[in-house]
Amino acid sequence: AQLGESGGGVVQPGESLRLSCKAGGFTLAYYAVTWFRRVPGKEREGIACIGSTDADNDSAVPLGGARYADSVQGRFAVARHNSENAVYLQMNDLKPEDSAVYYCTTYNTPLETCSSAGLKESAYDFWGHGTQVTVTA
Repeated sequence: AQLGESGGGVVQPGESLRLSCKAGGFTLAYYAVTWFRRVPGKEREGIACIGSTDADNDSAVPLGGARYADSVQGRFAVARHNSENAVYLQMNDLKPEDSAVYYCTTYNTPLETCSSAGLKESAYDFWGHGTQVTVTA
């Protein structure tokens, strides 16, 4: 089983990026997926979570919906694309302080909501390699 993030890059303030998190070897649909980011010298910050679904099609509704950190609320949106075995993070109105390496991870227990999974790094132990986002003028 593996997770892979992509879509990072260098953008200017106010621009947008869409990150993807794709799973291999297991069905991502059944697991809550959380996005974290980390800047050098700091711990990973949980920024967005989307609940699991109980079916692997694109019409399945995430259990408990999504949850966001205050730092990205209203600017970032997380969505599932179960047919692609993927979760996407749409990032709008990017700011220099959004510069970080972005990671996706899955909660260990299937069919859970973000209320159970949470945004704390200690709740997760399955990580991708991350993708770098740099926001600079």
